[in-house]
Amino acid sequence: MEKEENAIILDYLPYGYPLEQKMMPIAQAIGVKNFVMLQLIPRRGVKLTVGERVYIGDGKREKIYYILGRLPENKLTETAKEQLGEFIGKEIASNEKKFIDFFNTAEAINTRLHQFELLPGFGKKHTNAILNERNKKLFDDLDNLKKRVPNLPDPRKAIEKRLIEEITGKEKYFLFIR
Repeated sequence: MEKEENAIILDYLPYGYPLEQKMMPIAQAIGVKNFVMLQLIPRRGVKLTVGERVYIGDGKREKIYYILGRLPENKLTETAKEQLGEFIGKEIASNEKKFIDFFNTAEAINTRLHQFELLPGFGKKHTNAILNERNKKLFDDLDNLKKRVPNLPDPRKAIEKRLIEEITGKEKYFLFIR
């Protein structure tokens, strides 16, 4: 997996985690490329803001002293969870082609399970309806998909929920994250 160069700050805790003894400032962040959840230690005297993009690659880092490690899902603050949802919503909007390509190319995982069925709210009937429509003509965008397949849950919301599940490590199969 390629190393993260930049991260988006999801939450900044200037006095560290409330229930831990260390009073060390810490930031919860997500890598921009691979969506890796990280705990970052800012340089002394640096204040970070939620939503800020920071450099975490090799070489001189202006705001980040070091990367403490991966951020376990149980340490995610409520602010970070909210920001994570916003970040993913923006990612889906700005990379819609990547996600519509998924609907145009997804295949069966095995004889009983299709990739579509891994999306929250998508079952066998939705999978068959999507495949029938896809065989007629590939989908242009997520709105086109929603329009052509009746009774389909909102694909954006399903992708968002799936991405959060993959990022927080709750899934066996990965659709969108390497």
